[in-house]
Amino acid sequence: MSRTIHEIFSAQAARTPRATAISAGDIRLTYGELDERTNRLAHYLQSLGVGPDIPVAVLMRNSPEVVISFLAVLKAGGFYLPLHTAYPRDRQQWIMDHSGATVLLTDHAMRQCGTPAAMDVVIVAADPAAGSPRHAPQSQADGDTLAYAMYTSGSTGQPKGVAIGHADTVALALDPCWEGGRHRRVPMLAPHAFDVSVYEILVPLLHGGCVVVPPGGTLEIGGLRRFLKEQEITAVHLTAGLFRVVAEEAPDSLAGVREVLTGGDVIAPGAVARVLSVCPDLVIRALYGATEATVFSTHAPLTAPYVAATTVPLGRPMDGVETYVLDERLDRVPAGVVGELYLGGAGLARGYLGRPDLTAERFVANPFGGAGDRMYRTGDLVRCSGDDAMEFAGRASDMVKILGFRVELAEIEAVLSAYRGLAHVAVVARDAGMGDKRLVAYVVPEDDEPDPAELRDYVRQALPEYMVPAAFVVIGKLPLTANGKVDRDALPLPDFKSASAYTAPSDVTEEALCALFAEMLGLAEVGVEDNFFDLGGHSLLGMRLLSRIRAELGVELAISRLFDTPTVVGLARAVRAAARTARA
Repeated sequence: MSRTIHEIFSAQAARTPRATAISAGDIRLTYGELDERTNRLAHYLQSLGVGPDIPVAVLMRNSPEVVISFLAVLKAGGFYLPLHTAYPRDRQQWIMDHSGATVLLTDHAMRQCGTPAAMDVVIVAADPAAGSPRHAPQSQADGDTLAYAMYTSGSTGQPKGVAIGHADTVALALDPCWEGGRHRRVPMLAPHAFDVSVYEILVPLLHGGCVVVPPGGTLEIGGLRRFLKEQEITAVHLTAGLFRVVAEEAPDSLAGVREVLTGGDVIAPGAVARVLSVCPDLVIRALYGATEATVFSTHAPLTAPYVAATTVPLGRPMDGVETYVLDERLDRVPAGVVGELYLGGAGLARGYLGRPDLTAERFVANPFGGAGDRMYRTGDLVRCSGDDAMEFAGRASDMVKILGFRVELAEIEAVLSAYRGLAHVAVVARDAGMGDKRLVAYVVPEDDEPDPAELRDYVRQALPEYMVPAAFVVIGKLPLTANGKVDRDALPLPDFKSASAYTAPSDVTEEALCALFAEMLGLAEVGVEDNFFDLGGHSLLGMRLLSRIRAELGVELAISRLFDTPTVVGLARAVRAAARTARA
């Protein structure tokens, strides 16, 4: 069997050259066309010096060009380095500088917004390689060569780049759990800088299926329902939070899908039960994994009839993956006893780019394997039942999951600590109910009390939106435990309220929206000028809000509308305009 991703893809293209590989609105790219176009771009990249273990940054909106870029980089022998479009510019630049990437692949939209500095900036849609050879270029890449690197939140105050090789990526993409034809049409919903994109792109392409690119922007519940049905999607990945929202608001929207993948955080058993009661022919595959272990390491297929338990199991290891539940001395713990989960075998990352110290800390020698074998310390606490199935029991570190993204609280604290006038800071993740978590920052000023709005803007300039605390609480001092550590359990609960004076609704539309805002945010009262996100809202709550607006007011709004006008008065204008359009 071929050991590199691009060799397997090219072999598939040779078998099914006329089959559709990518579908994006009216655009269709066959395997043959995709193979040829990526060959040409790969030749061009090699002329820019791309080769084995050379990074190529990719910054663009989700589109066919993302897939073209990834495959072309691999064919050139390099590894792709996706940059999240929502990252602040300084963070994007830091990642490029730290990785040593000198080539940036982008699109017209991102170029107009402004891109990080690079020696060579290539707009892929402009087809800069039109005159390059159509045959596959010579490449020295093999199974041990890096395929991609993704930067995740880091406990040291800077993101860390997880470096994954071809062989480990191939092991995931060709795992037997994807067989059976359920992954023929898979949508590319995740940001391409999120590791789930590895599944969404490579699993269908290496099995002769089709990657379906949705229309631009985040899909709200109504849009997701139409998209899944119209595009005849067979399998879709939804983060645990989004899966819960779909289960509560529109479980029937998954009726035509054959398999739903979910994970990235604790999965609500009630959500699984609700979806399977409405869609009894569906397979829900609960997944657990880490970027450091090539996306997914364990899986548990859930089918009807399903009786909700207290937790959803992590399942069993994927092919070649080894799991160890160990105590502090790296001894195995008995069944039913909580221990820390270590991963070994297939899928382990090479380590962190440019961080041998951090690599040695998280990737340790495997006492149960052969010479040179390693384990990855996940920081997650689990327990094994008598049948060897695992269930999640908590986290051993300050790493949390927010909206499906891994967040190191220490990184946020490091950014806040640089704000002038703060003596001490602490960041915690508070349970907001319904499985949601909200980041709360506690700050101790040196003298004058800081403005929470200024603190929020300061953090937003350095960190992506999902890492910006929903509340900033000013306190006199941080409570400490007996051994001198911050007593996070003793920190006061935040009071989510508007910084502006209350303004009452002026008509029935504003009155209905104020009630919906308050219900979604768990508040007694919301005024028409209050900002949904300043009150602790986030994208998943926003999707639930728009679903309720559709049900109660008969108007469907895009999620982008909420981001543009996150107040009651702003949404009320949009509701009235949509109603007038519908009547016309």
